[in-house]
Amino acid sequence: MSSDLQDLYQEVVLDHGKRPRNFREVEGANHRAQGHNPLCGDQLTVTIKVEGGVIRDIGFQGQGCAISRASASLMTGAVKDRTREEAEQLFEQVHKLVTEGPAEVDTEALGKLAVLSGVSEFPARVKCASLAWHTLRAALRGEADPISTE
Repeated sequence: MSSDLQDLYQEVVLDHGKRPRNFREVEGANHRAQGHNPLCGDQLTVTIKVEGGVIRDIGFQGQGCAISRASASLMTGAVKDRTREEAEQLFEQVHKLVTEGPAEVDTEALGKLAVLSGVSEFPARVKCASLAWHTLRAALRGEADPISTE
């Protein structure tokens, strides 16, 4: 990873980790899921209001490391006002980004989410970055059991 991208990664993770966006429960949510990363201790709940197949509002609550919180914060901003299908496609791209690295995806199309590529260099942190995304997917699919990264 270039030093510029590394700097941006650290800056964004610190910013979103300290001041996460959409850190709240969504009023009138009609989709909800819980996620847990036992390795790091991250726990979060994602609440979503879907209307007409579009994510109208999304929030998350819980506790976790800076990477987990930053990823959840970035995710909520990225999927709001998108269709379920678009959110699912973003999930696939972000998952590939954090597990396989930036060479495997169109980072331009990911916008701000591309900063998560830094996680691919730290395999132990992939579960931290992907927890919110797996929880989002479970919420949209109506899965009742809590999601675990183990």
